[in-house]
Amino acid sequence: MFANKKLFTTTLLGVLVTLSIIALVLSLVKIEDVALPPMVKYGMVFDAGSSHTSLFVYEWDSDKENDTGVVSQTLSCDVQGPGISSYANNPPKAGDSLRECLDKALKVVPAEKQRDVPAYLGATAGMRLLRLQNSSAADQILAEITKTMQEYPVAFRGARIITGEEEGAYGWITINYLLESFTKYSPKAHTWVRPEAANILGALDLGGASTQISFMPKGSVINWNETSRFMLYGYNYNIYTHSYLCYGQNEMVKRLAKELILESSSSTRVEHPCYPKDYNETISLSSFHTSPCTNASDPRLSPSDRNVTLEGRGNASGCLVAIRKLFNFSACGQSQDCTFDGVYQPPISGQFFAFSAFYYNFKFLNLTEGQSLATVRETIERFCTRSWEDLSSSYPEENPERLPKYCANANYILTLLLDAYKFNESSWNNIVFQMKAGSADVGWTLGYMLNLTNMIPAEAPGLLKGQAPSLWAAAIAFITLTLALGLVALLLLLRV
Repeated sequence: MFANKKLFTTTLLGVLVTLSIIALVLSLVKIEDVALPPMVKYGMVFDAGSSHTSLFVYEWDSDKENDTGVVSQTLSCDVQGPGISSYANNPPKAGDSLRECLDKALKVVPAEKQRDVPAYLGATAGMRLLRLQNSSAADQILAEITKTMQEYPVAFRGARIITGEEEGAYGWITINYLLESFTKYSPKAHTWVRPEAANILGALDLGGASTQISFMPKGSVINWNETSRFMLYGYNYNIYTHSYLCYGQNEMVKRLAKELILESSSSTRVEHPCYPKDYNETISLSSFHTSPCTNASDPRLSPSDRNVTLEGRGNASGCLVAIRKLFNFSACGQSQDCTFDGVYQPPISGQFFAFSAFYYNFKFLNLTEGQSLATVRETIERFCTRSWEDLSSSYPEENPERLPKYCANANYILTLLLDAYKFNESSWNNIVFQMKAGSADVGWTLGYMLNLTNMIPAEAPGLLKGQAPSLWAAAIAFITLTLALGLVALLLLLRV
């Protein structure tokens, strides 16, 4: 009996040693480097427009995709108050105005990552105009913003005035990124791929002080000076882009008022065809000196402190005629490759995405559902003939300063798109009026961050030692069995 138990124990110990060797071998064979999930990186961009400022926070994986980050919007925050160019007489307020949104941004970025977050401020047409009028005031505003930003635990990379062409090109990047024209996730391949038939859209942006058009022309283009080149997701893109300063809707309204006053026989009361009937607005001629777009001296506008009352007439056709006079179409002669003021533009092609004020005005008029050009014209004409009493009672919640300007804005959009950019009855249907794509806002800031990620080095993913799941499971099974048999052997030895 004792001999048998000793033999069994010896055999069990032999099996135990064998299993231990197998478990050890299984745990060491086919050891591989296993990539950890990529780290998330963040970036923030302030869009300092002519009438307001917004902050956008973006995130992307640190390993990136073909050198360009796959970026998503994490936060958007509207800064309280007017655009930063309005603080020319009090530059410190420009910096202070950003604090509330900066505090919100820091709440969505983990504390340990904040000091690595690249932060930028890009100022657009409002500051371009201020720089033309008072460059020292523009520099002071940017200096105060820099001072404020440097108080926060982020990697501030600068506040600067971006060019109109940059604004247009980055807006074009934003649209095509959000609509997956550059790259698209393939569930089958488990990776990001370039769509086989990439449908690249053009971009139409209308702000308060400028407007931009950006697109990829068809075929070879001659006399093409307005070119922007980008490499995104491993491919090169060449686009035509042009920005028209003083042709934003707010500056257009001022220029229109000035021209109507210059043409009027009365020095105190002037008919305004675009304003609703029975609507009156009194302005001071001194207001024209606040912008380079209307600052040109004219003896008919003196004394400069004189007040003039603009009297609405609700004349749709007269409004269109008055707005067309703001464009110098004759400078193009008979050329079809020209918009106005002698500016070259290749023929438009493909679909276009119209955002910002293009969208806001047409959304108010319920014209963003793909209506035909004939319907658009009819709707605008009908709206323009309505009286101020009718409009103010029909839209009690609309801003009373904005409401009387929709007729002028809508006719301006028609003139810009049809007469300047050369859209027609058929190509009109290629324009989509929209402000968001997915969950992200359309504008230049996302395109700016996407282009910027080309310059932020990718990080190699972290690695751990690991093995195939089947081998790992087998090793665990043998280790468990070894421990169980070892426990049995120990109990038997204790009984001997």
